[in-house]
Amino acid sequence: MTERMKRWSMNAIGRDRLVLDYAPKPQPQAGEILVKVTAVSLNYRDKLVIETGFGQPLTFPFTPASDMAGVVEALGEGSTRFKPGDRVISTFVPGWIDGLNHGTARVPPYRTLGGMRPGVLADYVAFPEDWFTLAPATLDDAAASTLPVAGLTAWFALVERGTPLAGKTVLVQGTGGVSLFGLQIAKAAGARVIVTSGSADKLARARELGADHGINRSREDWVEATHRLTGDRGADHILEIAGGANLGQSVQAAAMGGRISVIGVLEGVEVSAPVVPLMLKGLTVQGIGVGHRRAQEDLVRAVDALGLRPVIDKRYGFDELPAALDHLDRGAFGKIVIETAR
Repeated sequence: MTERMKRWSMNAIGRDRLVLDYAPKPQPQAGEILVKVTAVSLNYRDKLVIETGFGQPLTFPFTPASDMAGVVEALGEGSTRFKPGDRVISTFVPGWIDGLNHGTARVPPYRTLGGMRPGVLADYVAFPEDWFTLAPATLDDAAASTLPVAGLTAWFALVERGTPLAGKTVLVQGTGGVSLFGLQIAKAAGARVIVTSGSADKLARARELGADHGINRSREDWVEATHRLTGDRGADHILEIAGGANLGQSVQAAAMGGRISVIGVLEGVEVSAPVVPLMLKGLTVQGIGVGHRRAQEDLVRAVDALGLRPVIDKRYGFDELPAALDHLDRGAFGKIVIETAR
């Protein structure tokens, strides 16, 4: 008799179409591994995909979410990268091993898990072995599940495609998953870190994590505050989380020769900025589409070596996805994780 598993799925776009149902337990094919999913980390992108499709041609029934940790249960024929019992985490962009991602000027790449590829909110997944890396030995599964998007995005921006940070000023916007990873990574690299937020409580918590300064953007102009805190030098590297017209403020806040990593779309997918300071300051504006597998392996080693600890706002049970999405709507300090029974 075919074994069955629980999964979250939807037969059309919309949060009201999410159902917890049963499906056949997958079997690993040649080159694949079967993984028992133990934790899934939610991203703002997951909310957009569920509610709008995020412009992607979803295949229904669709299982959402991309970031998971789990344990290898079985190997398909020819699979050699892992062994049963290994703890693994997913990669957000399957097949992007190193270097530039595959794509063209006309069609940029966006074949990610929980979108054009299957999602991971299920008891088990069976994917090609190249779609995984080992999990950090020093983190539990819930914490490890936060690395593939939030952790890797911050690492890719600041380390893989950044410049040396020792003695520099890094500004991170907000206190979500990417921002708090950026705070910890920048501090570990010797940078001074400024955090912006509209919540005094969240700024206080960010200082407990090592932030040197907090700017309450609901009470003061964060660009002017950045100038004041840096003696008019500005921020050497800005993690631009908001998108939209906020990019223009980041340009104003950036130092001469500074770098802005465009990561988020909270204020819109169309960005705008004044061109004169962009040119006169000699700024580098780089888009960050998470990162490749080799960088994720580097991040895993850094987590173990440096003792980085992802910040989890709350852990939910597998059947509590609606409540977890509501929490995502309210805004989290760090990450929201859904755990499954092992």
